Amino acid sequence: MTILYALVARGSVALAEFNSSQTNASTIARQVLEKIPGNNDLNVSYSQDRYIFHVKRTDGLTVLCMADDVAGRRIPFAFLEDIHQKFVRTYGRAVLSAQAYGMNDEFSRVLNQQMEYYSNDPNADRINRIKGEMSQVRTVMIQNIDKVLERGDRLELLVDKTATMQSNTFRFKKQSRKFRNSIWWRNVCFDISSTGGCICCGCICLSWAYTSCLFNITTFSTKKGDMGGSKIGSLVFHN
Repeated sequence: MTILYALVARGSVALAEFNSSQTNASTIARQVLEKIPGNNDLNVSYSQDRYIFHVKRTDGLTVLCMADDVAGRRIPFAFLEDIHQKFVRTYGRAVLSAQAYGMNDEFSRVLNQQMEYYSNDPNADRINRIKGEMSQVRTVMIQNIDKVLERGDRLELLVDKTATMQSNTFRFKKQSRKFRNSIWWRNVCFDISSTGGCICCGCICLSWAYTSCLFNITTFSTKKGDMGGSKIGSLVFHN
């Protein structure tokens, strides 16, 4: 088994631990806690015979494990990061005021499970290797960006092209808006013209109908007058 002992502490106050070995790892761990300098976040390792004590301190919470010296650093520190996240997620601000070994009954089982996982499951190392490769890719990308920034002439050319594209886009939008407005006004004028034409045609038809009606009335009156005159003449002629 690669990871043999694990401890979670606030400063020098142990909150939870688990020991799977027949060693005095707990005593040595407390000595390590007392010798850790300052209060800043850190990742550090201490050797003791054929074992290595790996320590991770973040926001005042210290997570420590003892592993074989052949285990390297990747797996132990991945284990410490995992334990730190689980502990904070489980207890939150209670960590700040917890008594010594206040979480030991519950969290020691979590320490045991994760120690077995990171020591025996090959997926643990595979996942951490992928994370390491992703970190390397991110570093390469940052280096590539730095190299681009060093070539100011190419960067300025890129900025100029971008500005030209933005200017062309703005000009196209402006022309499109003007064309759309002209089409709208043309349609409005066409509608007005059509309406005016219909009104004119209606007026002409009404005028023609009115004229025809007057003409018919006049013609009818004239004929009636002629007929009346003939009757009177006949009456005079017989007298």
